Amino acid sequence: MLDVLRSRGSVLTLLASAAFASLPVAHADPLPGQPFVSYWYPSTLLTWDPALDPDAPYNRAAVPLASRFANPDLNVNPHARPDEARIASLVAFAPTSNNPSQGSPTMDYYALNYWQYLDVLVFWGGSAGEGLILAPNPTVIDAAHRNGVPVLGNVFFPPNVFGGDIQWVRDFVQRDGDTFPVADKMIEAAAYYGFDGWFINQETAGGDATLAADMRDMMKYLQANSDLRIMWYDAMTQTGAINWQNALTGQNVMFFDDDGVVSDNMFLNFGWSTVGLANSSTLATSLGRSPYELYAGVDVESGGYNSSVNWNGVFPEGSPHVTSLGFYRPEWAYNSSSSPSDFYTRDNRFWVGPNHDPSNTVTGASWKGLAHYVPATSPIASLPFATHFNTGQGNRYAIDGVALSTGEWNNLSLQDILPTWRWIVRGDGTLLVPELDWSEAYWGGTSLKVSGTLDAINDLMLYETHLDVDADTTLAIAYKTGTAQAPTHLQVALAFEDAPSTFEYLDVGDAASADWNTATFGLGNFAGRAVAVVALRFVADAAPQSYAIHVGSLALYESPLQAPQPPADVAVVSKNETSPGIATVRLSWTHSSSPVNSYNVLQRLPDGSAIWLGGTPGNAYFVAQLARSGNEPASTIEVEAVSPEFVRSTAATASVPWDAIFSDGFDTGAAAVRATEPR
Repeated sequence: MLDVLRSRGSVLTLLASAAFASLPVAHADPLPGQPFVSYWYPSTLLTWDPALDPDAPYNRAAVPLASRFANPDLNVNPHARPDEARIASLVAFAPTSNNPSQGSPTMDYYALNYWQYLDVLVFWGGSAGEGLILAPNPTVIDAAHRNGVPVLGNVFFPPNVFGGDIQWVRDFVQRDGDTFPVADKMIEAAAYYGFDGWFINQETAGGDATLAADMRDMMKYLQANSDLRIMWYDAMTQTGAINWQNALTGQNVMFFDDDGVVSDNMFLNFGWSTVGLANSSTLATSLGRSPYELYAGVDVESGGYNSSVNWNGVFPEGSPHVTSLGFYRPEWAYNSSSSPSDFYTRDNRFWVGPNHDPSNTVTGASWKGLAHYVPATSPIASLPFATHFNTGQGNRYAIDGVALSTGEWNNLSLQDILPTWRWIVRGDGTLLVPELDWSEAYWGGTSLKVSGTLDAINDLMLYETHLDVDADTTLAIAYKTGTAQAPTHLQVALAFEDAPSTFEYLDVGDAASADWNTATFGLGNFAGRAVAVVALRFVADAAPQSYAIHVGSLALYESPLQAPQPPADVAVVSKNETSPGIATVRLSWTHSSSPVNSYNVLQRLPDGSAIWLGGTPGNAYFVAQLARSGNEPASTIEVEAVSPEFVRSTAATASVPWDAIFSDGFDTGAAAVRATEPR
């Protein structure tokens, strides 16, 4: 256990490349013009200037960090203890190098979506041969921030046997008078890209006490000159040697606290013991620090929920938690899966437990799920709130119920806030089965499907919220039954903070169409109250029946709805024709003057129809494939703002001219495959 993190961290690129072999990031010849996520050595970070980095605008996150809450009246699992242990995850989403900035045209991606149990996400990676300092993808930052989870970039100094060089560490902590130049660039990078701090993992041997003191002083400099969150990995000691303590001890405490905060958190190596954690907790408390700022490391890269964990050492039964918990590589659920549905089943078991119900984690299995120990949190604290149950990946992309793309995609920037509880279904008869489904989508790539035998009332708990209602508050739901002029058996159920166990029901009624339908309800009768729970009720007829419904949208907002202002100055930054009639395009624009959830990037065809090319909440986007329509001399790209209520603006447009006019089909000559701007 002692050597797990240091050995696996150094071979990250090999591990991640195998897991993501189907992604374009692993290709030897990436798409022309493709922007990639930033990574550096200390010396190259010092020379980085976002104004001179053509990829920088495509790596900026746009979603601010949301605040979160947990209503104690809605702690669905009596075993979970609020305000105690927290959960950190060290996740490798892709290889260090050639990692596309804004998603890619495949569904094959680790779409982390149990944010409600996470306190912090570390964007894990780095290798001696590629780069040591990694900035996170904007897609990861956007999804995490939407759910109230801060994201840390990673600094990885590998063991010598895996290419580590102590000079890199010395370069990292170099001083210029009273400043640390690399620290200043780390502050600049985090501010420009929009992430929240750094995880520092120093495992290169050859240091001394002076180097250790310089490392401590650099972290204190970061504390004094920024509000970044710093997490330190338990490896280097006060002598400068690498000696994993598996605890907070006198040998490493200087990197945690030294007459003040040095690091906000420490990730303890995997060989911790019950006694060691208890002593760590005592030492942290004696320093005036919370023991929950210490994260006991658990390696789940190879075993996932089959891993052996000393749960009682962290979460003693009937007593306060001892420390927090830190997972190394929980994307095991994705790497070990055979399909998207298999991944979501495994991921649910990882976070929620084998019963797949966060309110019922009673099991003989050792792995009871994190919902057994920590309550879910929610970022849904103000209007508007809208979800389409979009997971940030799919095999189609729909807008307002119309599929505008039938290709695979992933882009976590477009992920919605997914249900707080997955899944809590209550009823006296056969329980219906809820699931996220990629075969139907109202907006994005996914919808909520509920199916099974309906023979009694079923209640499905979905979202924990804190939403103040006034006279203009409105609720809307989009659904699809596949049958016209037939009852939906569906009601929207709302509980309020003044009576969180009592529900009010809004009857959706009959489906007018076999396709998508919408129902809208004014909530003025509940003005002055705050919605605490959003749920669905399914009401049975007298006789049991086979039942299935897709819910594609659920929103609460203030009426009347207004369209946002469109973006301005849409520009084609560069175009690369990769084959006859096919190009990649870099776009940029000026932000809408209105609040936006995201922007749709569309291709408007000569016949008036549209193709979805992608989306982002930011002001720059890379189109991985623009296909010429027939013999048109130029293609029209539209960018439309999408409000937080998912109302679309009018479109701002840009024209993408093609390099050649083809009189008889596609010209296969070299003239048709010319880059207008080399990368």
